[in-house]
Amino acid sequence: MVNPAKIRLAALNVWFKDTHALKNISLEICPNEILGVIGPASSGKTSFLRALNRLNDTQPNFRMDGDIELEGENIYKDIDVNELRRRVGMVFALPMPLPISIFDNVAYGPRMSGIRQINRLKEIVERSLKEAYLWDEVKERLRESAFKLSGGQQQRLCIARTLALQPEVILFDEPCSGLDPISTAKVEEAMALLKRSYTIVLVTNNTKQAARVSDRVAFFLMGELVELDVTDKIFTAPKDKRTNDYITGRFG
Repeated sequence: MVNPAKIRLAALNVWFKDTHALKNISLEICPNEILGVIGPASSGKTSFLRALNRLNDTQPNFRMDGDIELEGENIYKDIDVNELRRRVGMVFALPMPLPISIFDNVAYGPRMSGIRQINRLKEIVERSLKEAYLWDEVKERLRESAFKLSGGQQQRLCIARTLALQPEVILFDEPCSGLDPISTAKVEEAMALLKRSYTIVLVTNNTKQAARVSDRVAFFLMGELVELDVTDKIFTAPKDKRTNDYITGRFG
């Protein structure tokens, strides 16, 4: 039996004032997969990602039509936006730790959702840091400022902070764009393990990263979904010449 889609988009269009950022996007994201999203600048990748937890709504002159469903529920009609953003977490390109301790960064979300028992918070913090591949590096430093961590460690801390709320889907917006190769490898290792429990959507400008970690890849160009297929096919035998031109470096 085929698993139902975790997220389904049907004829999604997004505008910011007169800019048609996404054009008639229809696709399904499967449970426990890493969907890589690639394409040149201004192709609609980030607008697509932000549509999945309604972050586009915060932009001026935003409008849309079409449908986005999370496990069959319309995210505009059936799910409160705060609940949606708990279920669909996001990790941004630049790490943004809070100006508090490592422990309190991870515990912040659970505390805001009403969890106060210190033993429960300790369990959540340890689990989340382990899932983000950071526990062994910080377990003796939990009361130190998060700003003392390296850039790569701060990014994994932000992943842990997202995981603390136990979302169903994690959106990554170029999470390794400012990281060195070693830190990038650790984030990629974390993603590979996380897909056992979570559905992941990864926007990346690094086609090699998409090839390494994604199960399927979507290629966007000028707001259109040009091609979506399993990763091997996208990178070895794409159906559309524009996809081939992009991944071989002819443009973008």
